[in-house]
Amino acid sequence: MAQGSPQSLFFLMTGGKHAKRRLSALVIVLGVFVLLGLVAGGVAFAAYRYDRANHDRILPGVTVAGVEVGGLTRDAAVAAVQREVAQRLDAPIRITAGDKTWTTSASALGEQLSVEVAVDKAVSLSDGMGWIDRVWHRVRHTPVNADIAVGAHGSPETVAALVAKVAADTDVTARDARVNLVGTSKVAFVHARPGLEVDQKGAVRSIRTALARGELKVTLSVKRVRPKVTDAGLGTTVVVRIDQNRLFLYRGFKQIRTYPVATAMPGFTTPVGEWTIVDKQENPTWHNPAPDGWGAGEPATIPPGPDNPLGTRALYLSAPDIRIHGTPATYSIGTYASHGCIRMTITDSEALYPLVPVGARVIIAGLRPS
Repeated sequence: MAQGSPQSLFFLMTGGKHAKRRLSALVIVLGVFVLLGLVAGGVAFAAYRYDRANHDRILPGVTVAGVEVGGLTRDAAVAAVQREVAQRLDAPIRITAGDKTWTTSASALGEQLSVEVAVDKAVSLSDGMGWIDRVWHRVRHTPVNADIAVGAHGSPETVAALVAKVAADTDVTARDARVNLVGTSKVAFVHARPGLEVDQKGAVRSIRTALARGELKVTLSVKRVRPKVTDAGLGTTVVVRIDQNRLFLYRGFKQIRTYPVATAMPGFTTPVGEWTIVDKQENPTWHNPAPDGWGAGEPATIPPGPDNPLGTRALYLSAPDIRIHGTPATYSIGTYASHGCIRMTITDSEALYPLVPVGARVIIAGLRPS
């Protein structure tokens, strides 16, 4: 095709139109992209500005000690939570131990709540997010659902003092079963009774935990304390009544035997008191206890046999030189005839002997009639 020909001129004219249209389209597309970029940048910049403007406000859906603080500044959140916890500090707390109840309050126990520390934690929740996430939560009010407890600090000594008072009002000392001499003539049979005891260390922990959780009711553990000696474990007791010249044998609180005896003649003493069986002997040898006194003229010892003053069985008491023993002088039983010992018939002493172990208690009560 020759330059300048009609065909060449037609090609240039038609090809130029298409090129111009393509160029125009390209310009439009580029313009749209630029515009979109400007819009996006503007939106991003606006979002960033929004995030910076609200950086000191707590994210939505955050509570401190149950108080909604989302959207609040730190100072406003502190004020809101303090108003709430002030009421909680003065709220009555019921402490129960056994069947008794005491009323106190967290403030009375010296408790203080670390409100500012908890609010600072609420504020710092946003630090773990990117700014886009923060804006998303704030603009759309999407809750983060975080509840921050308010830590407590106070006076453990004050709590311990309250627990000591509770224990003093609640504790009951366990009582052992026993047979006691009251005065000189009364024999008291005291039944065992379990005791009560507050676990003081555990009670301090329970109250401190309740304070930290904001609980208003605390039940303290009270344990039953078993007596060391129960009614069933009381064992054997021998009661000798001088005013009746009788011996009573008890297994626990049950009287199982009674025997007539002889006790001290005038001028001698069968000692009133609480004693213990310290030894037992079959066919004992008699040793003269007063060779320079009433035993003067008697042999130093008398071996076992029908003439032995101790008979065939002897129970030795913790009271010096006092025994419960048999005697060949059966006629003296029921009278005041001994030098201080408790005499029994030979038959009765042999019946009693296996029933009374070493360690058994002996109570001698009553006074010889004047």
